[in-house]
Amino acid sequence: MSTKVLLTVVGPTAIGKTALAIQLAHHFDTEILSADSRQFFKEMEIGTAVPTKEELKKVPHHFIQHKSIFEPYSVGDFEKEAINLLDDLFLKKDIVVMVGGSGLYVDAVVSGLNEFPEVDPEIREKLNQQLEEEGLEPLQNELKQRDPKYYKSVDLDNPHRLIRALEVCIASNKPYSSFLNLPKPKRSFKTLYVGIDAPREVIYDRINTRVDLMMDAGLLNEVKKLYPHKKLNALQTVGYKELFEYIEAQSTLEFAVSEIKKNTRRFAKRQLTWLRKNNGILWIPYDGEPNQVLQMVTDQLKTNLYA
Repeated sequence: MSTKVLLTVVGPTAIGKTALAIQLAHHFDTEILSADSRQFFKEMEIGTAVPTKEELKKVPHHFIQHKSIFEPYSVGDFEKEAINLLDDLFLKKDIVVMVGGSGLYVDAVVSGLNEFPEVDPEIREKLNQQLEEEGLEPLQNELKQRDPKYYKSVDLDNPHRLIRALEVCIASNKPYSSFLNLPKPKRSFKTLYVGIDAPREVIYDRINTRVDLMMDAGLLNEVKKLYPHKKLNALQTVGYKELFEYIEAQSTLEFAVSEIKKNTRRFAKRQLTWLRKNNGILWIPYDGEPNQVLQMVTDQLKTNLYA
């Protein structure tokens, strides 16, 4: 088989992507790349739902808790490392599995990133400080002035995206959107997306259950240990921000947990919006019988990639 394939498992959070990725990797005798940016950091385990030790033993995994929250690590860094690893893996494997809920990181591997200018770290630091002191609204207003085109399409409630766009605008004195949709590098592999489909109420029920299990597993203690570093970029994420507010007596624990559930559901909605833009996804039912799922994927490989 000369064609190399990146089998990319996608779907909303808590839907079972890890289990499916392991099933596929085991079946095709291959390895797994994680493209979940929340799972990169070794200090964040419970709140990011990293695969269990038992799951990690079943097949080799890459990009799971391989960085510290104290190390700068961008999507560009991830793209370079992931492509280098894939080059090595494809020397011995025809299929590699990638799994992740971070659309930007999945796209970076599959399609490549746009080339952006270098940004002085001081710019990012000032923007993060402004976010901490003034909240999202001033950043939203500044982006509207600097890049009205991107302002209309970006998730305005996502501080990472706002700060990223603004730092590029400030560093280059050009709109962030002017760097988008430029020619990207060609990949040496093909990609087959496998998406896990479920009714919205099932997704939301699974999210609520997962949050309860995280709390039972000690998420609050994990967050308390990380509280002194709460301003770090890696910790500006669902499950941590809400409990930081509880620690600061800004809310009750019950309210904080309900906010984690609500914000995770919102995150799942954004994931689904990203997935709907992709017409090339092979959708499989979340409760599909394992052998049937494997047959669907195998048939799709034969039909679309090796015909």
